[in-house]
Amino acid sequence: MINAIKNLLGIGPKVDYAQLVKEGAIILDVRSKGEYAGGNIKGSINISVDQLGNNLDKLKDKNKPVITCCASGMRSASAKSFLKSKGYAHVHNGGGWMSLQNKLK
Repeated sequence: MINAIKNLLGIGPKVDYAQLVKEGAIILDVRSKGEYAGGNIKGSINISVDQLGNNLDKLKDKNKPVITCCASGMRSASAKSFLKSKGYAHVHNGGGWMSLQNKLK
């Protein structure tokens, strides 16, 4: 029960995002196209959270790690839950894109 609550809140073992990217993880930015155009993580894929269901073909390998990000972490949390419900095995909420970018250095 406690672990379920920790997972829900994103509390748990630290994720080494830089290592995941080195190992081939996809960074999925779920902000709008306009937000993404204003700044983003180099090499990330932009699919807005409301268009994710229509663009799963861009994320073919369900076993490849995916790191979701947005402006603050709310939409990326929704995207993580959605992807998990569609069978994606290794999805991590990276939170806000600027914060995630700093964690990748």
